[in-house]
Amino acid sequence: MLITVLGSGTSQGVPVIGCQCPVCRSKDPRDKRTRTSILIRTDKVTVAVDAGPDFRMQMLREGIDHLDGVFITHEHKDHIGGLDDVRPFIFSQGNKPMPLFVDKSALPEIKREFSYAFKEHLYPGAPTYDVHLIDETPFDFGDLHVEPIKMKHYTLTCYAFRIGKFAYVTDLSEVSQHLMSKLQGVEYIIIEALGRVPHYSHINLQQAVEMAQQLHVKKAWFTHCSHHIGKTVDVNAELPDNMCLAYDGLSFEV
Repeated sequence: MLITVLGSGTSQGVPVIGCQCPVCRSKDPRDKRTRTSILIRTDKVTVAVDAGPDFRMQMLREGIDHLDGVFITHEHKDHIGGLDDVRPFIFSQGNKPMPLFVDKSALPEIKREFSYAFKEHLYPGAPTYDVHLIDETPFDFGDLHVEPIKMKHYTLTCYAFRIGKFAYVTDLSEVSQHLMSKLQGVEYIIIEALGRVPHYSHINLQQAVEMAQQLHVKKAWFTHCSHHIGKTVDVNAELPDNMCLAYDGLSFEV
């Protein structure tokens, strides 16, 4: 299983429009962060987890010419804003609707945002979706065995996704015992780390590090990073040897 970090930034991305801080002015390409998403590839399927506003450019950057489905963590715009851009995959794959795995609480917002894709009489060229409602029931997709895990993201429900020894965990406001129990045995994990200070709807770097340490993972990468977290080179120097900040374009095998 090949994991590619499509985007590693928070809802505003990095650099932030109009910001002149050292991170936003950094020349290090690892500090250029588009909105958070990953791609999962196996011998049988290619799946995106979320499709944010930068989805089109992320697909072009990585040279992706086939997509079998999209898993949605939650309904915030930085995670669903690019769902219209699955259209080229739909058209090139025989006009087959794109499988969309989403919680029932997030679906109404997707239908509101992309109402033209759910009308009885579709506008020509509109995307079509094959909606699969998820809860915490594990499901199989191709050769992936997926375990969705419910989390709290302020007032919203958000999902982590565990696939064997790998887990993707972003946009959570608390590290619950339920989540930790579901993640036992994970060896490779991507966890959000918004910044340095406490936040009402996201965990910060210290919480993410503690979470990875408690799980005794072999490797942890931190994503959904804002410009407040600092430059990648400086943050990585502070972290344990088996932890580092994710960056756009990072790929690794599990």
